Amino acid sequence: MTEPILAARSVTRRFGGLVANDAVSLDISRGEVHALVGPNGAGKSTFINLLSGDLFPTSGNIVFKSHDITREAPDRRSRLGIGRSYQRTYIFPVFTVFENCRLAAQSRLPRPLALFACADDDRASCDRARRALDLADIADLAERPAGKLSHGAQRQLEVAMVLATEPEVLLLDEPLAGMGVDESARMVDVLRRLRDDHAILLVEHDMDAVFALADRITVMVNGQVLESGTPSQIRASVAVQQAYLGHEELIVD
Repeated sequence: MTEPILAARSVTRRFGGLVANDAVSLDISRGEVHALVGPNGAGKSTFINLLSGDLFPTSGNIVFKSHDITREAPDRRSRLGIGRSYQRTYIFPVFTVFENCRLAAQSRLPRPLALFACADDDRASCDRARRALDLADIADLAERPAGKLSHGAQRQLEVAMVLATEPEVLLLDEPLAGMGVDESARMVDVLRRLRDDHAILLVEHDMDAVFALADRITVMVNGQVLESGTPSQIRASVAVQQAYLGHEELIVD
């Protein structure tokens, strides 16, 4: 197993008397997809918020490339190389697909002395945006208004916007939510291509996609890690079958 690029160590998050995450430990390594699954209310979104800096843990540590980032703000973590998407789609609907991506790229390539310069002349940001659109497989939609895209294409655009910041780690919170079969298949293909050059944490309810993509799966229940292992180990786990997936779903290839 390769050295993890991002790791959580015994991370706990309390909201008053509610323990949303209870001593959760998890490693994310470059070149793999680590899926985080569990029923609603298991604590998955809280955990991804802790990794991205949207929340701070009550106790425990988060380490990125051997550096403790437990108290680093979200913008700092993003600049270090941790990108994330959200359950809801956050795009600029009146801008074109390309303009959305270029704005994301500009956030990493600021030009404070070019206040009145045309954004189209910012070659570095434009090049980053085009690379991100290619990676997300929506380059052919570059000039279309983002608000006119299908739901699936908007989700691909959000991934492209994250990629335009050139992250090393991708934290993806239900990127397939609300998609049809064809849209889900396209997103799975995109994520499969991104695996080689990124470390990916995938929070997802679509178990067909999870088993198609994941190198490792961690199952959470009631804020705790129930089990973590390879897809075959998770399929065979009696504890997981009883607590979450159900026997019939587990044995489907």
